[in-house]
Amino acid sequence: MKAVVYERYGPPEVLHLTEIAKPTPKDNEVLIKVRATTVTVGDSRMRSFTVPRAQWLFARLYLGIRKPRRPILGMELAGDVEAVGKHVTRYRVGDAVFASTFEVGFGGYVEYKCLPADGNLAPKPTNLTYEEAAAAVGGGITALRTLRQANIQPGQQVLIYGASGAVGTNAVQIAARHFGAAVTGVCSTSNLEMVQALGAARVIDYTQADFTEDGPIYDVVFDAVAKASPEQCKQLLKPTGIYLNVHKHSSGGSAPNQRNADLLFLKSLIEAGKLKPVIDRCYPLEEIVEAHRYVDQGHKRGNVAITVSSITNGGK
Repeated sequence: MKAVVYERYGPPEVLHLTEIAKPTPKDNEVLIKVRATTVTVGDSRMRSFTVPRAQWLFARLYLGIRKPRRPILGMELAGDVEAVGKHVTRYRVGDAVFASTFEVGFGGYVEYKCLPADGNLAPKPTNLTYEEAAAAVGGGITALRTLRQANIQPGQQVLIYGASGAVGTNAVQIAARHFGAAVTGVCSTSNLEMVQALGAARVIDYTQADFTEDGPIYDVVFDAVAKASPEQCKQLLKPTGIYLNVHKHSSGGSAPNQRNADLLFLKSLIEAGKLKPVIDRCYPLEEIVEAHRYVDQGHKRGNVAITVSSITNGGK
């Protein structure tokens, strides 16, 4: 089967398409024919090994000291169940699913992927394409878990810095349409209309105005890209306000049953029309290098999707 691998850290050109053996599902696993995956900022950082200094040692040990220990990137995917292990009862051959690969060592840049049937896997939302479904997973779960920690009440004032990114576009929609908050989004000029369309009551163009001069008016400030000054963000909070940072509050170590519950809840929001992934660009698997080049520029709106295997019914 086709797979995109990298054998050393570096620029997008270290990625290359190759053939590897097709996996066979274990008793508790499903084999997924991958229809779509994504290129996330996390994929870009792992490929280039551009991680924050404070995380350097941990990242080296986890990712590989001299070369990548996990040569296949891809944190999320969507596809169809092609085979099931003998102990699997939750899924059947032909089921459309979407999933996170974060806790199984990544590996979404492939034609076929085995995942635990009781892992971070769920039926694909019926109203999304495979590309949209793949893009819904990482940013959606991160935004949901982070915002939940603030116990947001209807009508509260919530500021989301980095509102046009993968996490931010989900956070705006979830905060406004699920929690009922009055959302202020911070983004660049070209993304103002998009962020407002996602549900923001107010948008601030950070290239034209200093959002940190708003004063202590927010119940929640969420830095969805971990690039703003924590001290300045906290100055915007009411006395009982809560500051959230995507790197510190995403709760990636949730129990397996909670991870699956989060994905199912995300599915319910999507099918209720309260949440829809934003796709900036979509590339075929053969153009994965170009997709990484684009993400490396740091200006993507929402998500960059990768079509791994196309189908004839329009991708639904």
